[in-house]
Amino acid sequence: MLGQPATVDGQQLHPEVQLALKLLELAGEPELPELTVKQARERLRKDVRTFEGPKIEVERVTELQLAGAEGPLRARLYVPRTPGPGAAADGDPALVFYHGGGFAVCDLDTHDNLCRFLAAKSGARVVSVDYRLAPEHRFPAAPEDALAALHDVVARSEELGIDPARVAVGGDSAGGNLAAGVAQAAAREGEAAPAFQLLLYPWLDLSEKRRSYSLFRQGFYLTEADLDWYQSHYASDGELRDPRCSPLLADELSGVAPAYIATAGFDPLRDEGEEYARRLRETGVAVALHRQAQLIHGFASTIGLGRVGREAMLEAAGALRMGLAARTPVATADPAAATG
Repeated sequence: MLGQPATVDGQQLHPEVQLALKLLELAGEPELPELTVKQARERLRKDVRTFEGPKIEVERVTELQLAGAEGPLRARLYVPRTPGPGAAADGDPALVFYHGGGFAVCDLDTHDNLCRFLAAKSGARVVSVDYRLAPEHRFPAAPEDALAALHDVVARSEELGIDPARVAVGGDSAGGNLAAGVAQAAAREGEAAPAFQLLLYPWLDLSEKRRSYSLFRQGFYLTEADLDWYQSHYASDGELRDPRCSPLLADELSGVAPAYIATAGFDPLRDEGEEYARRLRETGVAVALHRQAQLIHGFASTIGLGRVGREAMLEAAGALRMGLAARTPVATADPAAATG
């Protein structure tokens, strides 16, 4: 029914992924660049509902407000039934999570089950942040909100039941961009938080298209045209090389938090995520890179379809669990030491 599995660049697409792509093809949805922003947001919500699966049980979910750069932001706290290693009198380990969606689509609800999964499987409390979206709020609104939200979570750690020395940042795609940028900003400012980064197929350079763009430009869910559409709504050409927009281009990476980076084999963004891992290693930052060679962009939202996406996310949750097991100081005594 599905034909021969797609093979590109020495990689073979997993049959479960090929089935998912076939289902999307049969649905006959228009291409993203043909849609208005409102229509694109509804289409992504529908895609997520198709593949996210039943809601995963956690101890509780609480609606919050966090301080953004220019006003309050909606947020959501997920408390696991069993805290991960490192839970202490000071609170539980935590992940501040930024959802993907090209800086223009998706929200707390599209990533609700993913955050439930990460909380349940890692034992960390997860704080999901609803940062401002483009085109209503173009760059640098999103990275400014992301950093402000992290600061507010750390400042309110006692209220949220969080150990301020065990706070990670993470996100998928555009959210991985924001998490990487926040980790860089914290290092520049001489702060210890975050203690870890969880970057899932991150979009890290909006200014340049690497070889993986040409290899996977269409046919594997996220297309080159989609990325162009997102970029046009988010930032102007003159802003694309700003490291807050493209964290891969930052001159200095020393002092940045240790990272787990997962890329997808059939993803236009694959090569820049792996280049960032190399740059972190060269700077002396501890980093684990895993290319999920049989998967496509967006696999974190497919935990309800078959087993392959779920297995990839179990690995990511395990990395988060281990990354937050060791306690680090809340603040560095010498900011110059943190920035190198």
